[in-house]
Amino acid sequence: MDLNTETAMVSTIEAKKATLVHKAAALACQLFDPADQVIAKKFIAQFYEHVPPADVGERTPRNLYGAALSLWRFAERRHPGQTKIRVYNPDPAADADGWSSPHTIVEIVNDDMPFLVDSVTGAINASSRVVHLIIHPILTVARGPDGRLCDILEPGAAGTRESWMQIEITSEADPADLARLTQTLSDVLADVRAAVADWQPMRQVLRKAAAELSAQPPPVPGAELSEAQDFLKWLDDDNFTFLGYREYFFNGAVKPTHGPLGILRDEAHSVFGGLRDLSSLPSDVQDFVRRRELLVITKSNSRATVHRTAHMDAIGIRRFGANGEVTGVRVFLGLFTSLAYSRSCRSIPLLRLKVRRIVERSGVSPASHDGKALFHILDTFPRDELFQADEGQLFDTVTGILNLQERQRIAVFVRRDPLERFVSCFVYVPRERYDSQLRTRFGGILEEAFAGQISAFHTHLDESALARIHFIIRTTRGAVPRVDTAALEERLAEAGRSWMDRLHQAAATAFGDEEARALLRRFQTFPIAYQVRTEATQAVADLRRIEAVSAGSPLEVSLHPAPDARLPGLRLYRAKEPVALSDVLPMLENLGLRVVAEEPFQIDSTDGTAVWIHEFQLSGIALLTSVSPAIRARFEEALVEVWTGRVENDGFNRLVLAAGLSARQVTVLRLYAKFLRQAGTTFSQAYMEDALGGHPEIARRLVQLFETRFDPQRTGASLSAVAEIQAIDHALDAVRSLDEDRILRTFLTLILRTVRTNYFQQTPSGEAKPYLAVKLASSEIDLLPRPRPLFEIYVYSPRVEAVHMRAGKVARGGIRWSDRKEDFRTEILGLMKAQTVKNAVIVPVGSKGGFVVKQPPESREKLGAEGVECYKTLVRGLLDLTDNIVSEGPGRHRVVPPPQVVRHDDDDPYLVVAADKGTATFSDFANAISEEYGFWLGDAFASGGSAGYDHKEMGITARGAWELVKRHFRELGRNIESSEITVVGVGDMSGDVFGNGMLMSRHLRLRAAFDHRHVFVDPDPDVERSFAERQRLFRLPRSSWADYDRAVISPGGGVFERSAKSIPIGPEMKRSFEIEADHLTPAELIRKLLTAPVDLLWFGGIGTYVK
Repeated sequence: MDLNTETAMVSTIEAKKATLVHKAAALACQLFDPADQVIAKKFIAQFYEHVPPADVGERTPRNLYGAALSLWRFAERRHPGQTKIRVYNPDPAADADGWSSPHTIVEIVNDDMPFLVDSVTGAINASSRVVHLIIHPILTVARGPDGRLCDILEPGAAGTRESWMQIEITSEADPADLARLTQTLSDVLADVRAAVADWQPMRQVLRKAAAELSAQPPPVPGAELSEAQDFLKWLDDDNFTFLGYREYFFNGAVKPTHGPLGILRDEAHSVFGGLRDLSSLPSDVQDFVRRRELLVITKSNSRATVHRTAHMDAIGIRRFGANGEVTGVRVFLGLFTSLAYSRSCRSIPLLRLKVRRIVERSGVSPASHDGKALFHILDTFPRDELFQADEGQLFDTVTGILNLQERQRIAVFVRRDPLERFVSCFVYVPRERYDSQLRTRFGGILEEAFAGQISAFHTHLDESALARIHFIIRTTRGAVPRVDTAALEERLAEAGRSWMDRLHQAAATAFGDEEARALLRRFQTFPIAYQVRTEATQAVADLRRIEAVSAGSPLEVSLHPAPDARLPGLRLYRAKEPVALSDVLPMLENLGLRVVAEEPFQIDSTDGTAVWIHEFQLSGIALLTSVSPAIRARFEEALVEVWTGRVENDGFNRLVLAAGLSARQVTVLRLYAKFLRQAGTTFSQAYMEDALGGHPEIARRLVQLFETRFDPQRTGASLSAVAEIQAIDHALDAVRSLDEDRILRTFLTLILRTVRTNYFQQTPSGEAKPYLAVKLASSEIDLLPRPRPLFEIYVYSPRVEAVHMRAGKVARGGIRWSDRKEDFRTEILGLMKAQTVKNAVIVPVGSKGGFVVKQPPESREKLGAEGVECYKTLVRGLLDLTDNIVSEGPGRHRVVPPPQVVRHDDDDPYLVVAADKGTATFSDFANAISEEYGFWLGDAFASGGSAGYDHKEMGITARGAWELVKRHFRELGRNIESSEITVVGVGDMSGDVFGNGMLMSRHLRLRAAFDHRHVFVDPDPDVERSFAERQRLFRLPRSSWADYDRAVISPGGGVFERSAKSIPIGPEMKRSFEIEADHLTPAELIRKLLTAPVDLLWFGGIGTYVK
């Protein structure tokens, strides 16, 4: 903005103000009597003359007129010497001119005199109210004998000068508060009047006292007397604002030579804490006052009500008796003027003498570096302290400051008031560390040390490397503790050390200097919010975890129980991106925690990698008040395991804190719960979680029993666990709920019927295996549905659950990739029963295995790979628990138990597997694992594969069945090799029997089929196209009817979900399957398909539909 534009803007604002004031004056002409119009116009003009345009620019002429008129009417009658004060809230309803204001109004009319505005605004501010606007014209007025306003004269005219004030302050509605403020302002104006009235008399008393010193020299050294005389003259030379005068005597019989003056006329005002007669002062105070020094300069207890609201300076001139003793003191009360504070101390009497003596005593040359530094210290030293401190105190303080020089450390210098009314403390701190928070901490320490309150503080910053904070602590006489200054300085130094300073020291202690420096060079930025919430020792612990996640750890955890009454806390650490609350909160809740607040912090490293720290406040859970370090470590490990997916996120995890179990131990109970769900228990998993969580001691004892029975370090009688079983039985007697008792006893039964486990086995790297397998004596578990296998192995991990059942020790059967996540054991049990029937004519009895993929990926390729890994986990779980046979020479063999497995059954080395639905090509994987384990059957462990045959590829079962189909039709006189037949089937094209069967002839018209997921309907199939599509699905890994090309399906058909609410039946389906309804449920449609008029029903899939 150029100068011309700025000038134009100012002119516009001024013009707007002039227009508003003119309109306000015009209103006065309309509403006033003709006799008063001229006076009113002059008053309004002078009233707003010096008001900034911005303060009137947004107001209306009527508002301006109403405000001026209010003060006019209040000041209309006043007698000389009268002070008029009014504090009120304008009421537009009661005001004749409708004036209103959002603020409380203070109006004062008084004789014009110095200090009025400063004193009034100081009193208002001291009452914690804000001054929004002050208008204070000095008016020359003419009044009649009755005090009535006759005229407003032009400035400089002969007349009475009056101060009129209208002040807008913070709104105050309480009448009592308005009355108190009115009284306060009345007292302040009385003090102003007294001080102004006696200003010249007080100066005359001062001059008279100075003259007496010359006429009757007191018994003090000549240099001191000369300095004192010069000082009194200096005071009189506009360096002191005189507010009061009073004389004190030790002998009460001595009469003052002059009465009190100024504000000290009022007995309510005191100089020395309410004491009037010095003879009544305590002995040590009397000793101070009786010192044979001519002048005493100190601070009064009271703050000034006139001019500035600061503690008043008291200048005392001692009186001496005939024998040289101090008999009294004449006290001038007031304030040093700004001139006194701006002049060099070396030009002020008394101070110049102190300065010269201190410099001489220090022994430094004034021209030297130290000499100049000492002069700078003295020149910038608080003037009040120079006056009040004696020479010895001042020397110790300033030389101590000089010795600091530019040293970057914290120091404190203390001066106690001889009258014990206050303590003066100078705290020096490196300026880059200084801030208001540090000052507040220092103030708190000093208040505590001296049992007082901060009365005032002043901060001094210059080109020095050190900042100075001067604290005045108000104390109580007789209750000021003796303070060890060195210890106090150490406390301040500790408080003044920056957070980074403490972190550097703590890191050096924890890591060593070199590693600490490297870490803190890498991680330099710690947010202020983080510093506020984190102690240095905690930050060091955080650094360890920050480094861990930076090196690749997926998540780090730190749980800190509740100290004292504070909430317990949890910190999570993750690199590159923050933890999503929606992901982690369910995990924490399942671990038994409830989060009440969360705050994230981002810590940046020099390599650009960000690490996120999440601070969680947890509800006051009783578990966390006494959690041991071991349980805390288990919790931290468990949360990481859940986060990475190695442990399931469910309610069993609350046992980590509740029962003190590790995540691995909790997995034991989870496995049995999963097994029970597959076995058909009526209890939900959530109910079992609650039963165990509600009885954590029993849960802990169940795991202890499990570990006792299978710990390979225990042998013989120590494996009996009789004591553990008895303890559990005793604890179960206290369980009140019948359901919970049944659940807990079922867990006990399963543990006792478990004969082997891989729980204690480890990977080559020494870690626990990522899956858990148990071998159960199923024939001895009454709660299992029939038929009960002799044994079954149940394998559990977060990725896969699997079961392998055997009807006898020598058994054979395939392993199926099941889609029935909720009841795959039921499916496998049925298949084992069927396999037992099939194997009736061979030596091995029936067995069957199956698994479900618990976290199936979206893509078909990834799903296939995941299926292979889950299959491998099942195979490993089987071999983990199966005995091996080792040759010891020709014709001699020995059964070798699996490592780290305690067996509660007999030798059991026979285990073979075969392919089944979904695993036709997996035999090579199984045989590779067999070779890895050194299993005695080698590549004969799994039939098929590259060393055997592929069930699906060869289609053995389907070919045999198809021969029977051909025979049946041949007996009916039909050749299905050359003529078409209609078919309804059960299964899908990914299966061995169904898939191969539906490709045995190119003349099949497959009109419908279903499995557990879909219903496929093709009312009038195109023989060639449908054959090609079936062939495509057969070759597509893990295909389903949902993959069938809809373009190949004839009109009226489709692929329908078995979970659908209903299926529409079109005319084509009605004709083909003899259906009359327009809609059927999937189950109803399946019944119609099974009874449809077709040539062949091909059962190559699930279920038994003919009985």
